Amino acid sequence: MMALAFCANVGVVAQTLPYQNPDLSAKERAKDLCSRLTLEEKAQLMLDESPAIPRLGIKKFFWWSEALHGAANMGNVTVFPEPVGMAASFNPELLYKVFDATSTEFRAQYNHRVQKGEEDKKFHSLSVWTPNVNIFRDPRWGRGQETYGEDPYLTSVMGTQVVRGLQGPESAKYRKLWACAKHYAVHSGPEYTRHTVNLIDISPRDMWETYMPAFKTLVQDAKVREVMCAYQRLDDDPCCGSTRLLQQILRDEWGFQYLVVSDCGAISDFYETHKSSSDATHASAKATLAGTDVECGYGYAYKSIPEAVQRGLISEEEVDKHVIRLLEGRFDLGEMDDPSIVEWSKIPYSKMDCKEHRQISLDMARQSIVLL
Repeated sequence: MMALAFCANVGVVAQTLPYQNPDLSAKERAKDLCSRLTLEEKAQLMLDESPAIPRLGIKKFFWWSEALHGAANMGNVTVFPEPVGMAASFNPELLYKVFDATSTEFRAQYNHRVQKGEEDKKFHSLSVWTPNVNIFRDPRWGRGQETYGEDPYLTSVMGTQVVRGLQGPESAKYRKLWACAKHYAVHSGPEYTRHTVNLIDISPRDMWETYMPAFKTLVQDAKVREVMCAYQRLDDDPCCGSTRLLQQILRDEWGFQYLVVSDCGAISDFYETHKSSSDATHASAKATLAGTDVECGYGYAYKSIPEAVQRGLISEEEVDKHVIRLLEGRFDLGEMDDPSIVEWSKIPYSKMDCKEHRQISLDMARQSIVLL
């Protein structure tokens, strides 16, 4: 009997694969898990709505959630003032409290759902596409209220606090959420031109002194984990297919090591509106090679990544680089681990729209008032 018990225990130990070991780094685990995926599975994971892969214990996951002024698209939450109003407070410490409360409510509803045995849900996941650090110059841009105004320095300061409040302390084993600096770059309206415009008249001074500082600060100082590439073309190249923006500047010069996600439908714009690629297969190859790791889409050009590999437009080794980045993100959130070892899993549902968070919202509303 003892020998049988010993053999059974050895069998259990042998079943623990490297990607299942929380003592390894997120990157080590991601590399091991990537090596076990088929090419078709890798392409599926590069979509913002990623399906489950049961044979490897990978759950359904959604990259797209919103948190511009509180946890969006769900009930029973604390609603804070719009970002452009919060910017008028000139109070970065209070802004940090706003987004610390926001991330607490995100985790509270996520934990509540996990405890009930429910799967991941769109707009309720742990990757939030906030903050919007574009510069608000054009009143025709209907989303200017999402930003922190027209000043690059103020936007950098406030954006940093948003990211720190959402992601939690860097000293923690797991990130509280993954934040996202958007929309990179030079995206500031008018809204109706965003899928077609080609920005070729941006001066180098305006580019580097106005549009880029906040992104650089959030990457280097706030350690933001996601950057969203914009819809439009910059110097005749779609931002989500721009090697200059996504590789030379973002990764080589600024040292960004994490995830680039496309705006929703930006990759299909390559062939539908910009006409810079002939079809979905060529668009997916161009975006992947430039550095876009995850596609948010409607038709999903990235579904054709296996075909792009078969046709020699990109290599599977190139695909692996992007899959490892996104898997590293999911391990970094603790999303693949037992909740009992993730510090943020202990946040109770009672934190939703609680008295403490309502007071923070009231304090911020009072400080955001501007007399004209």
